[in-house]
Amino acid sequence: MKKIIVAIDGLKFSHSTTNYAIHLAKQTYAHVVGVFLDDFSYHSYRVYELANVPVDELQEKIDYLGERDARKREAAAEEFREACNSANLPCTIHHSKNFALNELLHESVYADLLIINRKETFSHFDDSIPSTFIKDLMAGVQCPVLVVPNSFKKIEEIMLLYDGKPSSVYAIKMFGYIFPLLNKLDTEVLFVNEESPMYLPDNKLVKEFIRLHIPNATYTVLKGAPQDEIIRYCKERTKNKMIVLGAYSRGTVSRWFQHSMADALMQQLDNPLFIAHNK
Repeated sequence: MKKIIVAIDGLKFSHSTTNYAIHLAKQTYAHVVGVFLDDFSYHSYRVYELANVPVDELQEKIDYLGERDARKREAAAEEFREACNSANLPCTIHHSKNFALNELLHESVYADLLIINRKETFSHFDDSIPSTFIKDLMAGVQCPVLVVPNSFKKIEEIMLLYDGKPSSVYAIKMFGYIFPLLNKLDTEVLFVNEESPMYLPDNKLVKEFIRLHIPNATYTVLKGAPQDEIIRYCKERTKNKMIVLGAYSRGTVSRWFQHSMADALMQQLDNPLFIAHNK
């Protein structure tokens, strides 16, 4: 991997996102680009804060609040730069005042990986997890995405979710290409089957493929509803896992990886999720 882009809201700086980016860039010798989405339509103050301001003082108040936001965004960019410098990592800062979603989708065309906090909204309104912004991003992003939790934990193990569909195999491929050095970590392939018999789809082919990328991977087959069993199984594990899953493709939707699967993992697990489209 050569280039990681990191989506950052300068008004609500995510230390977790920065720390995951640095941790993974050091593992892969990647260049880090902090994409500071200074959307012109987004500011920290709310309209009601201006409600009682006299008309002749209104513009002065708006200018003051805008300058306050600009200082906060610049301070966040400097904190990001200093964190990368302290880790001896090359980094670049991109600022954009365009609409945040459009700009991030454009940046993703020229990146190997995008890292974003699962709580990012790029607005001052609260939203559910995943936010509308995250859902819209996932629908159009042009590179794999690592969605990270709000607190950083060193990645200790890898879990590859497999359902026998091309989308899940594609995600495993992309993970192997982007993180070749992470195959040194303990890696588990998890398949959940709602019905008997209990076996991996395309057992010979998938094991042959994974063996060439991750020779020491282990396999676990569980019976039950995939979403419930995956969440239960992961909650029972104490080590911090990166979970790899395929996302819905443009034309077809894997029965596992509809919005509900990715949403449930973000909502109920505190794990970083590596998500890749099969376009």
